[in-house]
Amino acid sequence: MAFWWPLLVLGFAFAVCRFLLMLIPPNVPSIEVDASDVLEDGSQTKENSYIYIPRKGKMAQTDKVQCYEPATMKYLGYFPALTPDEVKDHVAQARKAQKIWAKSSFRQRRKFLRILLKYIIEHQELICESSGRSMLHKRAKVEFYPLGVIGAIVSWNYPFHNVFNPMLAAVFSGNAVVIKVSEHASWSGCFYFRIIQAALAAVDAPDNLVHIITGFAETGQALVSSVDKIIFVGSPGVGKMIMQKAAETLIPVTLELGGKDAFIVCEDVDVPHVVQVAIRAALQSSGQNCAGAERFYVHKDICSTFVAQIVKLVKSISVGPPLAGKYDMGAICMQEHAEKLQNLVNDALEKGAEIVGRGSFGNLGEDAVDQYFPPTVLVNVDHSMKLMQEEAFGPIIPIMKFSSDEEVIKLANDSKYGLGCAVFSGNQKRAIEIASQLHCGVAAVNDFASTYMCQSLPFGGIKHSGFGRFAGVEGLRACCLVKSVVEDRWWPFIKTKIPKPIQYPVAENGFEFQESLVEALYGLNVWDRMRALVNVLKILSEQHSTTTVKKGR
Repeated sequence: MAFWWPLLVLGFAFAVCRFLLMLIPPNVPSIEVDASDVLEDGSQTKENSYIYIPRKGKMAQTDKVQCYEPATMKYLGYFPALTPDEVKDHVAQARKAQKIWAKSSFRQRRKFLRILLKYIIEHQELICESSGRSMLHKRAKVEFYPLGVIGAIVSWNYPFHNVFNPMLAAVFSGNAVVIKVSEHASWSGCFYFRIIQAALAAVDAPDNLVHIITGFAETGQALVSSVDKIIFVGSPGVGKMIMQKAAETLIPVTLELGGKDAFIVCEDVDVPHVVQVAIRAALQSSGQNCAGAERFYVHKDICSTFVAQIVKLVKSISVGPPLAGKYDMGAICMQEHAEKLQNLVNDALEKGAEIVGRGSFGNLGEDAVDQYFPPTVLVNVDHSMKLMQEEAFGPIIPIMKFSSDEEVIKLANDSKYGLGCAVFSGNQKRAIEIASQLHCGVAAVNDFASTYMCQSLPFGGIKHSGFGRFAGVEGLRACCLVKSVVEDRWWPFIKTKIPKPIQYPVAENGFEFQESLVEALYGLNVWDRMRALVNVLKILSEQHSTTTVKKGR
């Protein structure tokens, strides 16, 4: 008892303090809002306004949006019909303001909401809207149901993962799934299907719950038209076509469209350690990695040291068929992709870049040469080069210097892609600060791709890297119908009943009752709520008395 007594006293004191704080009205400023009509000449009022008769049929396109009161057809005024350029200007202004507002505090945002709440409560008659609120006798919850059949069109670069990732999320959330594998990974995809079939049979799952289909563009289009949701992993160009096709049946879409991830190295790092991580980030799966590092920004103070160490490592890497010997890096999967990679390198060289290191080829037959590309390090690169703008999807390491954190943040965000990033600094707080300002869906601080190893985290990007998420709670829920449900908590003992003043036909004091009810639920302090609650009870008692008198007659 001696141990618990002080805790009970502290808990009681805390509760009393919380209650006393509730009694103190928050300091919420009032706002003045011009509620006059928006009229053409500024002099028209309700007294001299005229009856507005809109044209029947399709309205003619004008430069004005005419406004009238539907109940009386009185003319209220007009608003301008903005041109496309004016709309873009509004968006540009909003984008500029958002960058400032993104740094605002919770206190500032809460104050904004309280100011609005105060105005709405005080001007309910003007606004003529009211809101409901979940009561104590109600239980509000969210339920998740399977969507039905999930379709997935997946890329070739990680055949095992790209089949199992959508399959697991779909099946675990109660769906069936049909996966179209890439024409470049059909052989392995059909082998993985046999593994899945055996596991499903072991738990007595129904036949045909999971399908693997093969084919080309026509096959994918038919799949999009037939399923209840589509997941696509591939290029932005094909992703846009998937969206167009999905729009015909209005099914949800998740798109993972690749990236151009920034790998940022500050001057206070352990260079040998980061170089090893950088090599892995660039060369994993021969660079054919949507979340691989494709743009390397290294602080000018350590750039020469970083380049020297990474070149030394790259030159020691050999490329060749994995079954023919000990090689560090394998083939490029797509035929003719090596030519595209070389074109990106050539464009950079023509614009002033320099190759400072390349790996070597191993034992290759004549027919296999085009399927390999040596790891390549370039310096003196800039954002005018295609190599720093287009997704390379290959073992190329372009290195660019930066001088300040502000500069590297601007450089990293100068991309149409926004999948991931990696930021390295000896000061973790600094690395976190940089990463927080990068426009991407996943960020690794002093590491590479560790976010993807945490399957409890969602994975996905923004901009041309797509939208929607795999993995994590978000990935599972993306395969579900999300249903909001409100039910009686103590049914059938306590039921919802519409109060007499607002039952149809609505009583004369119905709006007064609604005003008081809203303030009782949403008032800014306890005193306002208690006063409003007293008024609610008063109106209800008057209504009850009136009803009793009528029945007595």
